[in-house]
Amino acid sequence: MKTFKNTITLLIMSFSLVVFAQQTPAPIQNKTITISGATAHIGNGTVIENSIITFENGILVAVVDATTSKIALRGTIIDATGKHVYPGFIAANTTLGLVEIDAVRQTRDKDELGEFIPNVRSLIAYNAESKVVESLRPNGILIAQITPRGGTISGTSSIVQLDAWNWEDAAVKEDDGIHINWPNSYAQGRWWLGESSASKPNKKYQGEIESIKNFILNSKTYGKSTPKTINESYKAMQGLFNGKQKMFVHAHGEKEMIDAVTTLKNNGINNVVVVGAYEAYKISDFLKKNEVSVLIQRVHTTPENDDDDYDLPYKLAKLLVEDGVLVALQTSGQMERMNTRNLPFYAGQVAAQGLSKEKALQLITENPAKILGIDNSYGTLETGKSATLFICEGDALDMRTNILSHAFIDGRNISLETHQTKLWKRYSKKYSKK
Repeated sequence: MKTFKNTITLLIMSFSLVVFAQQTPAPIQNKTITISGATAHIGNGTVIENSIITFENGILVAVVDATTSKIALRGTIIDATGKHVYPGFIAANTTLGLVEIDAVRQTRDKDELGEFIPNVRSLIAYNAESKVVESLRPNGILIAQITPRGGTISGTSSIVQLDAWNWEDAAVKEDDGIHINWPNSYAQGRWWLGESSASKPNKKYQGEIESIKNFILNSKTYGKSTPKTINESYKAMQGLFNGKQKMFVHAHGEKEMIDAVTTLKNNGINNVVVVGAYEAYKISDFLKKNEVSVLIQRVHTTPENDDDDYDLPYKLAKLLVEDGVLVALQTSGQMERMNTRNLPFYAGQVAAQGLSKEKALQLITENPAKILGIDNSYGTLETGKSATLFICEGDALDMRTNILSHAFIDGRNISLETHQTKLWKRYSKKYSKK
């Protein structure tokens, strides 16, 4: 009887997976496509009010102003008069495809056992058929950095496009960087042991930094030797020393960020990005001097300290942009995968704090492309780059008008149908007039 019940359960689960599988990925572009008449938001601050955008074989071959350039409309023509065209939005530092259901352990692949595990590759755990991944595309999010969590050195992230059969098809840039969780100089009291819940200096802080330095030095020495036994952890660190990879430092405090950047650069790791960076506005000059870019924490959150400005999380991006720091938005935190779909609206919130709409747009297009090292192909609408873009009915940074009619990844006309859109269509008929 137990075997019979287990068999039935497996059949039901299999049937559920078939019913709710992701939309079939779009085929490779084989015909020229031209979008005419749309307001084109290039992604670098430029706007073309009346544009002609042509792409073939997945590559943009023309992005021009129709009022000043006379070029023939070729191939399949999409009349987008009155609409807007944007480059595909880029979600950095996300666990998309690594966790499906938080309450089901078998669907959580975002972390592994161990403290120093740079050899763990998030890419091979990426689930291209995730329903969460599918739900991002109707908001214009077409590219993502898949990032591991946990430990001191969590592992290696990779960049994927969000319409694929599997992780091999999804990969845009494999193993772009390694992620380290820098220790906190202050620690919360352990209330369950009767300690005060107030913050106090972390007595282990310097020791934890020494452990990180020792691991880095051992990795560096390993790379200069000819070891008889392969150490996968040390081997995985070598891209940081030769400049092929970036080190993404997850840190929030002023002291932690300065210590992290100084320690890493003094030990041969020069390509550094700070993730979170809550107090980055206090050290803008330091970040610029050391050529450190920033992925700031989620915009829609509350201040961390009692004496912080109430709107600091909202205006942090603006403060850093005005100080000349290269900044992009990310969405990590509680329910981060679900919050990732709100990425364009975080940019809209930043615009409400005083940045222009086009500057805010750069925080989820050109800037993350530069930080992730994929700006040669993605992030802006420019000739020679990937035709990864979408057509929107209105302002894509406004949730009321972010309504997509078409989306393309590498020129492929992808589906915008999701489980949510199916439910919307189903229930919208329930109360419609007969």
